[in-house]
Amino acid sequence: MKQATLKLAAIAMIIGGTTSIAKAQTTASNNINVVTTAVPFLRVSPDARSTGMGETGIATSADAYSNFWNLGKTPFAKKNASIGATYTPWLNDLDLKDVYIASLAGYYKLDETQAISAGVRYFSLGDIQFTDASGNNIGNNRPREFAAEVGYSRKLGAKSGLGIGVRYISSDLASGSYNGVNYKKGSSVAGDIHYFHNGAKENGEGFNWGVTLSNLGSKISYTDDNNQKDFIPANLGLGAAYTKVFDADSKLTFAADVNKLLVPTPDTTAASLANYRNQGVVESWGKSFGDAPGGGSEELREVTASVGAEYTYKDQFSFRAGYFYESPQKGNRRYATVGAGLKYNVIGLNLAYIFPSGAGISRNPLSNTIRFSLLFDIDK
Repeated sequence: MKQATLKLAAIAMIIGGTTSIAKAQTTASNNINVVTTAVPFLRVSPDARSTGMGETGIATSADAYSNFWNLGKTPFAKKNASIGATYTPWLNDLDLKDVYIASLAGYYKLDETQAISAGVRYFSLGDIQFTDASGNNIGNNRPREFAAEVGYSRKLGAKSGLGIGVRYISSDLASGSYNGVNYKKGSSVAGDIHYFHNGAKENGEGFNWGVTLSNLGSKISYTDDNNQKDFIPANLGLGAAYTKVFDADSKLTFAADVNKLLVPTPDTTAASLANYRNQGVVESWGKSFGDAPGGGSEELREVTASVGAEYTYKDQFSFRAGYFYESPQKGNRRYATVGAGLKYNVIGLNLAYIFPSGAGISRNPLSNTIRFSLLFDIDK
């Protein structure tokens, strides 16, 4: 019962919309004003390699999951094609076996200058028993969310690549009428634009960087009220990576990413809340850089930062570590990560672990969780 209650509380927070959550947080403390969105699973690292490196992936070397991080990397991939699958338990500390995130991704190089990519992410929130205010059972539901996407990328020159993608998002959290409100499945369509600069030499040593615009799409609604639509996590990402090649067998990569949600910062005044809901999507992208009530200092606190390192030996064994930081006033996600990888012939296995951090509501739902990715590389 406790597990079901916890899951139901999480569902209620998601369905309740971004404004109500932010309002409650701001009321509790004048220093806390979290920027929240619908479908937050799109912000979870979808693969074990990037997780092990502190959730960096914008400028690291290309792999099967490049379409989630930076489509511009894909034409620079060494293999002709690659497929990856990842399983991530959610709220592992509570032993909830039916709550997890799974992803499947891959690419195929049409030639040396262009490639196509595809991916799917699926978030299962388990079986939920809904009750009314008196505790009477009013039915069961199985909330779930998924996103399916395709992308195309090509080299713009010897050292740069551009990728574009389109994504369909479905969020089925509840259906029916509760407390006089009719809930329904929400959906949205979004696009990505990614750029990658490859400054590495033939042996892989050098400096890479990238810029990404992700989840640029329509709002999502869970009710029949068109004034209660929520923003999806549109995001601006900047990343850099440097690889040092020591010899033919070993190399070390350092990576760093920063990300900023292109979503309005909520305020608690009635006029501001109304304005928040009425903002257009394109309008909100630009305003997100200057609408924080605390001014420029608060805008800077909305930027998350992650750093990571990866040591590779003989292209078969990899060891990774990283750190992710988010301001305490903007969510307080802060944790260290470790990871490892094993590659044999065309098959690879990556593992990642997030060290426990925080307590209560600030505890990361992926703490004490081992996630794993299975990769299959296909060469010509």
